[in-house]
Order: sequence, then structure tokens, then C-alpha cells
Amino acid sequence: MPTTDAIIRATPEPLPANITSVQPGGGVCYRVELAWGRWRRWYLRVFRPGYVRRMAAKRHGSDEGAPHEVLDPRDLKFCRNLCTADWEAADDPFRWRDRIPFARWGLAELALLSFPLLAATIALTFTFWYLAPLPGIVCLLVVWFFRDPPRHVPEQAGLIVSPADGTIAEVAELEHDEFVGGPAVRIGIFLSIFNVHINRAPARSRVIRLRYSPGSFISAVRPESTLVNENLWIGLEEEAPPHRRMVVRQIAGMFARRIVCGLRSGEVLERGHKFGMIKLGSRTELILSREAGLSVEVGVGERVRAGGSVVARYNEEPG
Repeated sequence: MPTTDAIIRATPEPLPANITSVQPGGGVCYRVELAWGRWRRWYLRVFRPGYVRRMAAKRHGSDEGAPHEVLDPRDLKFCRNLCTADWEAADDPFRWRDRIPFARWGLAELALLSFPLLAATIALTFTFWYLAPLPGIVCLLVVWFFRDPPRHVPEQAGLIVSPADGTIAEVAELEHDEFVGGPAVRIGIFLSIFNVHINRAPARSRVIRLRYSPGSFISAVRPESTLVNENLWIGLEEEAPPHRRMVVRQIAGMFARRIVCGLRSGEVLERGHKFGMIKLGSRTELILSREAGLSVEVGVGERVRAGGSVVARYNEEPG
């Protein structure tokens, strides 16, 4: 049974100092996007001051804490977790990007990698045609990696859905987890480069604590990767009584060098809500309170889909 600490509503904690972006590990494409953002904001201030004023009037919250001005919703892509600025869906002229079947956090990589590969494929088709499949196949793999297919999220009470696509690599009993407040179950999910890499909330829950740990980039298949690889730890608390706590860990792999997590401390997530991604092969872990009524619904080797596959359920009535 959970300890008293595990059922008392927790107070959300501020972000640690080393989380300075939704992508704390940085990256080349990340720097390119930041440079583009600086140029775009200059252009808007100089040539479209009316647009800037209208967006400022519709904005709620503050851009205090952000590393730059927040003129429109595009400026929140890498600093959403650092400030409270936001727009209602009806006032966001870029909301349509959420309907594109590709990860919004990966659009820059998709453009910077796929367009040159596509150009090379076309050029080789009219010159050395027998070499054209090489960049063509790589281009298709890049496009395939950043896909974002729709998911049907189950609505029944007590269900815990998978936070990631992939294969169940581990179901382990833990004697005690500090955040959960007692015995726990850890479910490890391995993501190959062919899986969808968007992470989703396992339950309707509130963000309590986040921790970012820089580290190595060994293969996520190896068990020691969970200890030494770069990772982002997310502590959640269910909104419904008895307010069970759970943990999601995004763990980088040999090829996945960039972890994205756009969560704000204290915000409430719906089950299946997209909150981040890991770019290329990686691992995601889910830690659940081991209490009466918990039924783990998956085993090692099973394939799961983020937001759609039920990995566990709590069968007892909340109280």
C-alpha cells in the first residue's frame, strides 16, 4: 500500500537550473532554429508592428523567464517551459501545424535533412541514376522517423497507457521508489529508429517535478544505459483520487542525442497528451506505484503504442 506521503497532494517544484530549454541538450538544428527565430522577430518588429501589437493583446501569461521576446506562438517552441506566455487555440494562427502528420518538434530536422537528400536523389536520377536510391532511401527514413500518426486514447477510469511506442524491454519490481513513496513497478520500453518517437502522458496527471541529467549515449538496448545515458525524469501525480504518483523517464540512446520535453511545472496533462519526443533510437521508462489493484497488462517482448496501448490498470475503486 502507498505511504501517507504518496496520497497527499504534492506541491509542484520549479524547474532545475540546468533545464534552459525544452531541448536542454541543444544541437545543430536547434541552433539553426534559434538563429532563424532571431531574424524572424526582427522582421516582425520592423515590418509588421501591427501584427506584433495584435498578438500581444491576445497573449495571456508572461514571457518572463524566456531567453527572448515571445511575439507569437512560434517563439514558444523551445522556451514554453520557461515562461507562462500562451495563446488560446482560436488566437493561434499556427495551430494548423499540429494537424501535420509529423512531429512539430522535428520539423526543422525534417526540412534540413530531407530537402537536401531529395535534391540529391533528383540530381542523381538524371546523372548517375544507379546511385539515386541511396539518398532516396535515407530521405524516406528521415520522413518516416518524424511521423506523428493520430492515436485513439482509451477513456476508461484506472487505465495507464504507454508513454512511448516500442517494445517492452523490462518489467521489474522495485522495493521502493522515492517519488512514488513505496514499492513500485518499472516498465521499460525500447524504441528503435523505426518507431514513432513522440512521448505521451500515461494518465490524466499534474507535473510535479522535472530533472535533467546529462550523460553518455550508449545503446539503449544495454541495461546500463538507464544509469549512465542522458535522460529527463518527469514526476507526475494523478488528478483523480487517490492521487497516485508515477514517473516517466526519457532516456537517450546511441543515435538519439536530443531529448525534448515541453512541460511546465504544475500543468495538468490529459491522458495521451503529447509532451515531447526523443530524436532517434532510445528508451522510455514508466514507474508506477505497486499497490493493491495494480495489474500490469504487458510483458517483455510485446509491442506498444504511445497513448493507445494499455500497459497497466488500477482495478480498485479510488478512495
